[in-house]
Amino acid sequence: MVTTPLDEMGTPLYFIAENAADAGFETPPNPHGQSLRTWVRALAGGMQKEALVVSAATGTAWRFACDEGGHLGGFNKAPNPLTYLSAGMVASYMNEITALADQRGISLSNLELALENFYNREGDFRKGTMMSGAMGPELTVHCEADCDEQTLNTLLYEAVAASPLNGLARGSHPSLFTLVHNGKTVTPNQVTPLDVEPFADPGDNFPKLKRLADTPAVDDLITMTMDEDSAREAIEGMVFPNAPKLPEGQQLLHMHTRCVLRPDGVKEIHKGQYGPVAPSWLFLSSEDGRAPDAASLISAGIGLCFMTQLGRYSHMAKLPLEGYRIIQDTHFSLGGASGKTGKAGEAMPVETHVFLDTGTDDETAQQILGVGERTCFLHAFCRDDIKAKVRSAKPAEAA
Repeated sequence: MVTTPLDEMGTPLYFIAENAADAGFETPPNPHGQSLRTWVRALAGGMQKEALVVSAATGTAWRFACDEGGHLGGFNKAPNPLTYLSAGMVASYMNEITALADQRGISLSNLELALENFYNREGDFRKGTMMSGAMGPELTVHCEADCDEQTLNTLLYEAVAASPLNGLARGSHPSLFTLVHNGKTVTPNQVTPLDVEPFADPGDNFPKLKRLADTPAVDDLITMTMDEDSAREAIEGMVFPNAPKLPEGQQLLHMHTRCVLRPDGVKEIHKGQYGPVAPSWLFLSSEDGRAPDAASLISAGIGLCFMTQLGRYSHMAKLPLEGYRIIQDTHFSLGGASGKTGKAGEAMPVETHVFLDTGTDDETAQQILGVGERTCFLHAFCRDDIKAKVRSAKPAEAA
């Protein structure tokens, strides 16, 4: 069995860092209610990565680990980036649905959310012509409600609109970037530039992080429930009626996520992936520090997905990318229901500071950044105007 960098660390996949500021991971400003700063570094020898997400709203710093499957040079030792986004999305929807139901005096029993996320890709990665896209998620809310169907459906649509993530999905929010190549600031020309001075190069401060000893986190924050071979066997022959049919030449990626509330109020999230098959994971999420909050999971997913594309393109195109890391800021409003604003969720464009160390010229560094953005599924989620489809169903129909 191969020993990977994540194995060598000997730390949990998730933990709260107690010394983030002292280790060089400062808390960002908070102009919109929920601002988060995410640092991501690539680990040696493959697709494994670490992310630290610091929330200005809570002051909590969550450290996350990430890996990819063997088809990308990974080892499936941790969830892939899209898993984080799906988990954060379904957690955010659950936050708003339960909060809005409570505010309106509607009782929802046997509540379970089922979320389908779809992404597509076409083109040639090696030639730098590949483009990724995101399609509208589909949310099915299984429950018994003490109200009529029209009242329930109105609640569900308004709750989804109240999600801070919906502010990023609706409309077009091209991400903004700075680029530092081999220690020199370069104005990006293949992506939308962020009109500020780049942050200072973060270097590698992750080894300085210490786990919070007296942690409020519950046990078993993240667990693999099915390895890749078992997941492939489990879905063999299954038909997925919700999956869209794509034009010839496009590839589909389908994520399936379920979310229920435990008796203690922690959200239990079950995530599977169809095409290409990946391991299944059980996540826990909470907004009170007992597990990662929805916005931290979402922010980690965006940063980790982008980092995967930088590394993957450079490897496939045989470009001399010797080191790469990012600092990313995401800005969300409070939830319209959970934050009691009474408004639709809002989000600002994602701001990313990219640091590349290469044995090549600035033009090639620009190409790495441009292809990284164009092939990132989650930057496509931000870039495209995406509307969630929502429906209600009886608990007996739950998958």
